[in-house]
Amino acid sequence: MAASRRRGRLTAIAAAVATAALTAGLTTGCDAVGKALDCVQTADAIADNVTDLQQAVENAANDPSQADASLDSIDKSLRKIGDKTDDADVNKAVDDLNKAVDNVRAAIRNGDQTPDVSPVTDAAGELTKVCTS
Repeated sequence: MAASRRRGRLTAIAAAVATAALTAGLTTGCDAVGKALDCVQTADAIADNVTDLQQAVENAANDPSQADASLDSIDKSLRKIGDKTDDADVNKAVDDLNKAVDNVRAAIRNGDQTPDVSPVTDAAGELTKVCTS
């Protein structure tokens, strides 16, 4: 089921990338296309990191370091996308996702073995939406 959901998400993202690339290519040129593709690819990587984070939180009793590793991966991807864009909507989505990640990290530090990751999931979804619109 997870593979099917992932495949569906990847198909939707690929369609959005193609549409964004075509639209951007017709109106603004190659640089905009490259930025749009970078945004979508990074948002997809973040979506994968969020999935890893959800699984890590579910398995926190077995290996608490997995959640930290997933959060670190999200942070790295956010820095990458933040450095490549000057789009206000993308920057806001990145900021919101950063806050959500910080909140999960703080909850883990404070001993919460099953922190609520839904704000991270929601913020990642918003970033994907902004990158593909």
